[in-house]
Amino acid sequence: MTRASLLVALLLGFAVTGDSLAESPWRAVLGQALPVYGHRNWIVIADAAYPDQTAPGITTLSTGASQLEVVEGVLEAISDSKHVRPKVWLDKELTYLDEEHAPGIGAYRRRLKDLLGDRRVESMLHEEIIERLDQAGKTFRVLVLKTDMKLPYTSVFLELDCAYWSPEAERHLREAMRAAKPE
Repeated sequence: MTRASLLVALLLGFAVTGDSLAESPWRAVLGQALPVYGHRNWIVIADAAYPDQTAPGITTLSTGASQLEVVEGVLEAISDSKHVRPKVWLDKELTYLDEEHAPGIGAYRRRLKDLLGDRRVESMLHEEIIERLDQAGKTFRVLVLKTDMKLPYTSVFLELDCAYWSPEAERHLREAMRAAKPE
């Protein structure tokens, strides 16, 4: 683990074990963050030009790794976690990029689609996602894993949700509570 990664992990309040020192620094930090993260936390796998946001709960860590490698690693870690599942958000602009202005974007989109599999993916304008992260970072932790990706609008935003409680179950609960209220 590099000194900078160790410092980030300690500032975030993560324990750093001997085992984590053998891992990639971003994997070690993710491994410490994921057990304490829950619904409303975010993990962002960002491109190289992604900004370092200043909301107090947002922490940016440079991974030194390829973006698709980090996407795959984060999705695997979340799948193994059992307590959270990701809501996947992509920049709406990604759909409109062409090879002339962003060479390699077609191959990237195909590989990303393969990695995301059958997960539901939502799109939103980049600035709107940034604003959501800024708001979330005022109350909840957001981990930004910055990669070496040099294609625009390729960041993958994972809004964590509870894996063992579905939106349908929540809706049913709220309906039951409204129905039980005395008039």
